[in-house]
Amino acid sequence: MAGASKNSRTAVTTHKFFCSCGGEVVMKTLCENGRIKNVAECAKCKRVERRPKDFK
Repeated sequence: MAGASKNSRTAVTTHKFFCSCGGEVVMKTLCENGRIKNVAECAKCKRVERRPKDFK
């Protein structure tokens, strides 16, 4: 019996992170001193952290 391929079984999920102020956390990429740096920023209070789960 033929089954579905491994790639067809993967589901795409997106997580939405929220700050304690109620704003949505978005990821941004900054270029500082020739290096790329990913940071998470709250859209409402402009708080910046290293990763989205640090907003808890």
